Amino acid sequence: MSLDSPVSRRLLSDEVFHRLRDSIVRGELVPGEKVKDSELAERLGLSRTPVREALARLADIGLVEAKPGVYTRITPLNRRDAVKTLAVLRSLDQLAIETAVPVMTEQDLERMRDANRDFERAVAANDTAAALTADDRFHAVPIMASDNPVLSRIVEQLHPQIHRILYRKFSTLLGGRNTIEHHDQLVQVCATGDARAAAELSGRHWSELGGHINQLFDTNQFTEPATA
Repeated sequence: MSLDSPVSRRLLSDEVFHRLRDSIVRGELVPGEKVKDSELAERLGLSRTPVREALARLADIGLVEAKPGVYTRITPLNRRDAVKTLAVLRSLDQLAIETAVPVMTEQDLERMRDANRDFERAVAANDTAAALTADDRFHAVPIMASDNPVLSRIVEQLHPQIHRILYRKFSTLLGGRNTIEHHDQLVQVCATGDARAAAELSGRHWSELGGHINQLFDTNQFTEPATA
């Protein structure tokens, strides 16, 4: 949903948070852009209070940064932050898989296969939003099966920091056959019940993603034009 669409009064604070978060991920609010709660409130047709609350929550998860009395801005894309976030997500994903594989059902595996089929179709259609949604569904299966709400909550907080990179450079980072094949391989290994092998395979995929992201930083493909 567009940032400019009116927000209902129901669950107002959460809805504003999700609307702004998604706008940051999609690049509608670009890295380094200065934002004002009054202007965002006007665009959303709201008072400033829920917008301020949403910006504070976005700051807590690293998508917004503020210097009191000077600026509030969308956090610039930063190699150091990306590397550290990827390292944590890699470890959490491996933990989820190691915990989940021994208790995963055939229904869980079919959910992963179904998500990967949707991912493949989205890649073929060059539909970045649909592809990332399908990729999230794929990885959510072992996270849910691990039955660890703390792990799930932390992953949900960290994903947007990487998603905004993936959204900008999807075809380079996830748009090839290698990701589809990795998903297939992971399902196959999970089906054998070998939790350690599945976690190692997942870890290699995260490491490859980190290498690709580093290359993009090396070639300055995340440089932003100056913002007012």
